[in-house]
Amino acid sequence: QAWEAFKRKTENMATIANPVIKQVYEKQGAMYENIMIPITDGKRIYHISCNLKEAYESESKSIIKSFQKAIMLHVIDEAWKDHLRDLDDLRESVRNASYEQKDPLLIFKLESFGLFKTMIDGINQKTIAILMRGQIPVREPEQVREAAPEARQDYSKYRTRKDEIGGQGGSAAPQRPKPMPVQAAPRVGRNDPCPCGSGKKYKNCHGREV
Repeated sequence: QAWEAFKRKTENMATIANPVIKQVYEKQGAMYENIMIPITDGKRIYHISCNLKEAYESESKSIIKSFQKAIMLHVIDEAWKDHLRDLDDLRESVRNASYEQKDPLLIFKLESFGLFKTMIDGINQKTIAILMRGQIPVREPEQVREAAPEARQDYSKYRTRKDEIGGQGGSAAPQRPKPMPVQAAPRVGRNDPCPCGSGKKYKNCHGREV
């Protein structure tokens, strides 16, 4: 019954979005490739990026798929950050507390497994809750806006050759200038004029201690 209710809800969302998608595609399809669709769960608004042509051809069903994917990734990302903080707290707790002479490493493994299971359960519950409450606010075609292009990290400044990578974790080592070869100065004879310009012979000037 829950699955049937979810299917009806998603079909209703597609029905609400489709007239707007149809009008935008037919009038502005040459201008937009991807558009931003606002979907709310009653607490916050999620801006879902989707391909305009794909949404038009699928009668807005692709919007629902994009929504489901975006929510799943969003929930996992937040849950994983919280999980890492919980592991840090657990590590400190195991280090400072006494567990009746039990192995701290074993205690950490057992407790961290419980935290991981709790995280997975939380991801499932939160994802389902958001998807079940999700709805598309009524929008006019003029309010539809183009989705901003996805920001991409510029990796061109990083060296990728194997012999240029060093340090832990494969991080690029800073490039250091190569040392210049040491060049020997021309040898001065003992009876030659001293290079300092005093006019004396080298043996009577700077060469006295040589």
